[in-house]
Amino acid sequence: MEIKFLAICFKTLLLLYSFVFWITGVILLFIGVWGKLTLGIYLSIARNSTDVPSVLIGTGTMIVSFGLFGCIAVCRGSPWMLKLYALFLLLVFLAELVASISGLLFHREIKASFLKIYTNAVQNYNGQGEKSQAVDQVQYSLACCGVTNYTNWETSPYFLDHGIPHSCCKNESDCDPQDLHNLTVAATKVNQRGCYNRMMDFLEGNTGIVIGVLFVVTFSQLIGMRLSCCLSRFIMAHQYEMM
Repeated sequence: MEIKFLAICFKTLLLLYSFVFWITGVILLFIGVWGKLTLGIYLSIARNSTDVPSVLIGTGTMIVSFGLFGCIAVCRGSPWMLKLYALFLLLVFLAELVASISGLLFHREIKASFLKIYTNAVQNYNGQGEKSQAVDQVQYSLACCGVTNYTNWETSPYFLDHGIPHSCCKNESDCDPQDLHNLTVAATKVNQRGCYNRMMDFLEGNTGIVIGVLFVVTFSQLIGMRLSCCLSRFIMAHQYEMM
């Protein structure tokens, strides 16, 4: 009777863990999709940076699948399935650890290189290419202009023919093309703050939170591995007594 009670306790704990594990997978999947939609324009500018959102989407999908397998393994009480579940948790632990470290490196990498990358994107802006469209989206979404301020566009070849890009305008209905050719007039028409500081504020406010959550979720896998191995050994040691 006592053995059955202990088995039920082990199963209940692992089942609760597996459910929470599955929920974290859904959360990581959601964060990954959110990051892909929100950070996508910045990743397209910094093409060589780590694509953390895609890593989160892959990891989240893997966790959701393994979480369901864990629930099935616990309900069936199969030792080999529980051992396989522990192996899955180990794989997820390693994947999340890589994702966490990649996210940390990505955070530092962007801060260190974005100034150079964005300056280059402004200098090569033509209003049509992928990076030029990304620059426009950054300026629209963050209400910014240029790298450090709107005057950075004066040194861009695009400025000679077209002036400051329309994506810098505060009010699109009050921003004529001729106004954008004159820096003095444009000062009252475009956003004053540069995109570099806006971008750094955005990253500081969002990426750090995502990395912190990912680290917490990562090391929670150690609990699941321990519970799964203990339940597997317990069932194998007392399988006849539990019948």
